[in-house]
Amino acid sequence: MAAELVISLLCTAVVLLNSAAAAQPLPRPAERRALLDLRSSLGISAKSWHKKANPCFNWTGIECRNDHVVAIKLSAWPIPDWFGTNLSNLRVLDLSSSSISGSIPLSLGSLNSLRWLNLSKNSITGSIPIALEKLQSLTVLDLSQNLLTGQIPKEISSLRNLYVLDLSLNYLSGAIPLDLALVPRLKQLNLSRNSLSSSIPSHLANLSEMEELDLGFNSLSGEMPQELGELRSLKYLDVSRNNLTGAFPNRAASFNASTAAVLNFSGNLFYGNVSSGFGNALVVDLSSNYFGGEAPNERRFRLSNNCFFSRERQREFEKCSKFYKDVGIPYGSNGRMPPPPPPLVEPMKRRRSKLVYVMIGVFGGIGLVFISATALLLLLRSRRTRIGDVEQPHKFVADSSGLGEAFTFEELLVATSSFSSENLIKEGHSGSLFRARLDGGELVVVKKVDLQSIREELSLTELELFVKAAHQRLVPLVGHCLDDENVKFLVYKYMPKGDLSNALYRLASSDEEGLQSLDWITRLKIAIGAAEALAYLHNECNPPLAHRDVQASSILLDDKYEVCLGSFSEACASSGRGPCSTTCAYDVYCLGKVLLELVTGKLGISKMSDADAQQWLDTNLPFISIYDKEMVNKIMDQSLVVDDDLLEEVWAVAVVAKSCLNPKASRRPSMRHVVRALENPFKVVRDENFSSGRRSSRQSWTAALFGSWHYSSSDSSIVPSQTSKEIIGGLRRAERAVSLGSGTNERSSSHKRSSSEVFPQPPEMEDAESGNSFS
Repeated sequence: MAAELVISLLCTAVVLLNSAAAAQPLPRPAERRALLDLRSSLGISAKSWHKKANPCFNWTGIECRNDHVVAIKLSAWPIPDWFGTNLSNLRVLDLSSSSISGSIPLSLGSLNSLRWLNLSKNSITGSIPIALEKLQSLTVLDLSQNLLTGQIPKEISSLRNLYVLDLSLNYLSGAIPLDLALVPRLKQLNLSRNSLSSSIPSHLANLSEMEELDLGFNSLSGEMPQELGELRSLKYLDVSRNNLTGAFPNRAASFNASTAAVLNFSGNLFYGNVSSGFGNALVVDLSSNYFGGEAPNERRFRLSNNCFFSRERQREFEKCSKFYKDVGIPYGSNGRMPPPPPPLVEPMKRRRSKLVYVMIGVFGGIGLVFISATALLLLLRSRRTRIGDVEQPHKFVADSSGLGEAFTFEELLVATSSFSSENLIKEGHSGSLFRARLDGGELVVVKKVDLQSIREELSLTELELFVKAAHQRLVPLVGHCLDDENVKFLVYKYMPKGDLSNALYRLASSDEEGLQSLDWITRLKIAIGAAEALAYLHNECNPPLAHRDVQASSILLDDKYEVCLGSFSEACASSGRGPCSTTCAYDVYCLGKVLLELVTGKLGISKMSDADAQQWLDTNLPFISIYDKEMVNKIMDQSLVVDDDLLEEVWAVAVVAKSCLNPKASRRPSMRHVVRALENPFKVVRDENFSSGRRSSRQSWTAALFGSWHYSSSDSSIVPSQTSKEIIGGLRRAERAVSLGSGTNERSSSHKRSSSEVFPQPPEMEDAESGNSFS
C-alpha cells in the first residue's frame, strides 16, 4: 500500500512539473527562430540550449516576459552580424567579460527596446557604430576595456535617456563631443584612459545631474572650465594625467561638492595660488602640478610635487622658476617670493675668509693624503672578503629562475606599441604600467622600472620577492626583461576585473534602474583572499615579509573575483624585530581599512593618508558595536541586499576590521587569525552572545579559532596571548567610553571621544605608520 502511495505521488509530481513547464510563456515565432539561429551561429551545445525545450524556461541566460525575449546574458561567444534582428523587445544585453572579438554589429541598432547594453572587458575592435543612436530607450552604455578606435560619435548625444556612459580604457581619439552636454539625465561619464586630445567642453556644466566625471589619462589640453564648479551633484571628478594648464579658476576652486566628493587634478600644468575652497570635498588631489605661494593647511589636500615654498616634496627651485618664466609670470608673483640663497661670505669678512680658505687648503691637503693612504691600505686588506659581496645586490640578474619567461626588449616594444601613451595604464610610484598583447594573443601588463628615476632597491625588492615566494594569492609574474642596466621590465598576468578600488567603486555607483554593486558574498570572498595573501607573506615566508602598501588598488581580481595581491615594491623582510616587525602590524592595520571599504562601500578609505583616514575612522568606528548588530546599518553600504544571516556576517567583518585598526600594534590580531575570523564570521559575534552557562565551551572555541589573538612577526615570538573574547571585551570597554552602547549604557553625546582618545596612539607607531601613507 505504501509503495503504491509513493508511486502515485511521484506520478502527480511529474504531471505538475510538466504542467508548470507548459505554463511558461513561449517566445513569439520570429523570436524563437532568432534564438535558434543564435544557437546555431554560436555553436551552443544542446546541454545549455536544447532545441526542443522552451527557451524561456530551459535555456541558460534567456529571460522572457509576456511571450517576448527581454534579456540575453551570454559569455565567451562572438556577436553575429545579424544579432539585432527579430529581438525588438530585448531590454538587457550583457556580454561583459565574454572574450568577444570583432566589431560591434550594426544590427544592434535594431534593438529598439534595449535599456542596458554592456559589452565591457572584451577585445572588441573597430569604431563605435553610429547605428547605436537608434537605441532611444538606452539608459546604460558600457563599452569600456576594449580595443575600440576612432572618434566618439556625436550621435550618442541623441540617447536622451542615457544616465551611464563608460567608454574608458580604449584607444579612442579626437575631441570630446560638445553634444554630450545635450544628454540631460547623464550621471556618470567615464572617458578615461583613451587618447582624447581636445579641450574640456564648458558645456558639460549643463549636465546638472552629473555625479561622476572621469576624464583622466588622456591628452586633453587648454584650461579647466570654470563652469564645472557649478555641478552641485558632483561626487567624483578626475582630470588627472592630462595637459591642462592655466591659473586655477576661482569658481572651479569653489566646488559645491558633497562631503563624499573626490576631486583629482593631479599630473597637469596648473599653476598659481590654491584656494582653500572646494566645498566639502573629502579629497582634493593637486599633486604634480606647478601651484605656488602658500600651501593650504587642510589635510584633505594632496600637494606633493608642486612649487609651494613651505612644503616638503616639492619640485626643484630651478624647474619652478623656468616654468613660471615660460608662462610669463615671475616665480612668486602669486605669493611671497622664496627666500634667496644666503651669500657665501659677507663683504666685511672677505679678507679673513681668504686666510681661512688658505688654512683649510693646506691642512685639508695633508689630511687628504693621509686618508687616501689609509683607505688604500684597508682596500687591499679587505679585497678578498669583499669580492664575494660586490655583486650581491644584483644577484637576481644571475638567478632569474623564479621570474618567468625571458623577453627581449624588441618583443615588449611590439607588445606595447612602443610603450605608447594609449597603452599606459598608470604611473606607479615604482614604475609605469602598460597594457600589452603578446604574440600568442595573451593580454599582459608590463611594468617599466627606470632605475634612474626611482630608488633601485624598490626594483630589487620586487624581483627578489618573486624569486623567493610563490603563491596563488600573489599576482603571477609571466616574465621579465633585465638586459638594460638602467631600465628593467616585469611582465605580469592581466587581471580582467582590475583592482578592488575600481571594481567596488564603479559597480557601487548605482541608482534605482539597476546598476549593481559587488554583492556581499563576493566582498567577503575578496576579504578572505586578501587576508590569505598577507598571511602567506607573514607566516609562511622565511624570513617573514611585510607588504607595506596594502590598499584597495593593491588587491587585483581575476574574472571570478579571486584575489591576487600586487604592488610589492615596498615589501621588506622581517626578522621578528626592528622596523619590518612593526610594518607587519601595519599591514594588519591597512587591511582593516580595506575591510571597512568593503563593509561601507566608501571609496578610498584604504587610499587615504593616515591623518585623513583617522578623521574618517573617528566618525564611523563608534557605529561598530559588539552590543548592537543594527548599528552597523548606519555605515553599511546601502546598495547591499542582505538578509539577517548576511547582515550578521557584515557585522562580524566590521568587528574584525575594528580589531585590526587598534592603534596599539601589539593588540592587533595576527594575519593568520584574521583569516580564521573571516572564514568563520558567525563565531566572531555569536559566541560572545551566548549565555554565561556556556562560558567554558565558548572559551574553548575561541581558543581553537583565534589562538593567541595578537600580532607576532614570527611563530617563535613570545607575546602574551589575547583571545577573541579579550579583543571583543576591549571593544566593549571602548564603546562604553565613547557612550555609544545600547540600552542602559547609552549616555549623552557630549561625552563622546574619538577613537584615538579611546586607544592612544603609541609614539613608536606614529613614525612607522606615517611613513606608509599613500602618495
